[in-house]
Amino acid sequence: MSTQRTQTVPAAPDAPGTLKRALGTPLLYFFILGDVLGAGVYVLIGQVAAKSGGAVWVPLAVALGLALLTAASYAELATKYARAGGASYYATLAYGPFVGFFTGFCMLAAGIVSVAALARGFGGTYLTAFVHLPVALVAVLFLAALALLNARGISESTRANVVATVIETSGLLLIIGLGVWLVVRGDGDPGRLLRLGTPEHGPVAAALSGAVLAYYSFVGFETSVNVAEETRNPRRAYPRALFGALGTAGLVYAAVGAAASAAVPTGVLARSDGPLLEVVRAAGAVPEWLFSAIALVAVANGALLTGIMCSRLAFGMARERLLPAFLTRVLPRRRTPWAAIATTTALSLLLALTGDIETLAATLVLLLLVVFFTVNTAVLVLRRRADSGNPDHFRAPAVIPVLGALSCVLLATQVDGAVWLRGLALLAVGAVLGLVSTAASRRTRAATTAPVPPRPVQENAGDADPNDPRRLV
Repeated sequence: MSTQRTQTVPAAPDAPGTLKRALGTPLLYFFILGDVLGAGVYVLIGQVAAKSGGAVWVPLAVALGLALLTAASYAELATKYARAGGASYYATLAYGPFVGFFTGFCMLAAGIVSVAALARGFGGTYLTAFVHLPVALVAVLFLAALALLNARGISESTRANVVATVIETSGLLLIIGLGVWLVVRGDGDPGRLLRLGTPEHGPVAAALSGAVLAYYSFVGFETSVNVAEETRNPRRAYPRALFGALGTAGLVYAAVGAAASAAVPTGVLARSDGPLLEVVRAAGAVPEWLFSAIALVAVANGALLTGIMCSRLAFGMARERLLPAFLTRVLPRRRTPWAAIATTTALSLLLALTGDIETLAATLVLLLLVVFFTVNTAVLVLRRRADSGNPDHFRAPAVIPVLGALSCVLLATQVDGAVWLRGLALLAVGAVLGLVSTAASRRTRAATTAPVPPRPVQENAGDADPNDPRRLV
């Protein structure tokens, strides 16, 4: 596909239609950490244990290493092209509008479904510890509140995220402490941490199978590139915040997994919908309602950050003419993308109310692997082009994007066939919409750049108007 390449000129920081630069390194660090340490870890450890056995730290370590490869590619592109739109924008620069739309569609689909699932999860088991309400009503109120906070401003949203991240991290530290206490008092079994494998899978297959699930717990980092345009000095702030947050999350995850596995039998973890709550029950020293409250904060925080990503991605795609132009509208004073926030929230609410979430939720990892493969290869394509982007940007070692792309292929081979069938159907929808969007964008550009033909001059055209300069005297 031949596509005209033009130099990217950064807009002035306070130009109309741009987003406010309000994030420094600390807020961005907590943004990424809060998204990575999201609600997934509260249900993930049991599923990883079912795939890998008691040594849950092994697939967690593998997943962290693979996530760091793609994170390095994101760090390079986010500091080279600090604009909302993230992966969609990078794919457009590297491959043209069709691939840009397709990549953005995968990210949007994954994000919108994730927010919908978290909205329903908020009204589920953890909330029933306090009050019993219809899940649909909870989803409506929950998503409306998140949309208002998102529209109020990126600073307010990320400050709320700091508080929520501290709370949910405290909950995970609590689990680590309880696990150690159970082992010290003789009710745990540290030997389970060395048991890698299941009756169905050997050690290597178990590590890879568990890594697919564990990988999902680290993928919150990709949402942060969509707020790079709202970050002060992204060249300095973004890599520090990204790698610092992933390193912190990796240490916390490994410790939580080890504590849970040593404290609770593997079979109990694997069968539980709330595996970390099993640690609380085994310890018996902490009220279950307290941990339920912490879990609700984690769910709400994950939904807030994913909602921010979705709205900024839709805004960026619309600005690149890949989505309708009305999505670029921002609030005059707040300079937040209200139209994109309202649209993505409405789609998440529609999914949450229909309840048809499980079919799409199983494809989230597959969708993100498609996105990550595109981003890693886009780094290689854009490195050969010196006519765009910020020359003073973070640069990953040359082999990293290659290994990142290969890691996506490796993990995709571990995805179940049924998930592939559902995922391919959704990818086909994105491809069709991408073709329609690309064709419409080309027609628009052709109409706005076509030369205006000169008016034909008839032989006696000046006779009709005595003041016409063409009239013969």
